[in-house]
Amino acid sequence: MEIKNEDYHISYDNKTMTINCEGALRLGGITEYVPIAELFNQVLDTEPHLITFDMRQLQFLNSSGINVLSKFVIKVRQKKTVQMIVQGSEQIPWQNKSLKNLKRLMPSLQLEWV
Repeated sequence: MEIKNEDYHISYDNKTMTINCEGALRLGGITEYVPIAELFNQVLDTEPHLITFDMRQLQFLNSSGINVLSKFVIKVRQKKTVQMIVQGSEQIPWQNKSLKNLKRLMPSLQLEWV
């Protein structure tokens, strides 16, 4: 599973159960995020026991993207059989505040900082 354009690249690796997000997501509203949300949901539909969300190379995520990510975290929480790890970079300013907020949505979520 993969979505790629000149600004960003999102992919899922079945072997490592990792969603990788790279680049900058500045899409214009929720409707433009539908393909990305669908990729996230397809990953969840495979019912992995763990999802690692690697955001260390994601330089920017706008409020619509944060909304999509938050809704996905809530879906993962509702599954109750899926553990989630979010990997972020302390070098990218938006991640520190925004990724910490995900723990409020899913207290069992693990944050890993690089």
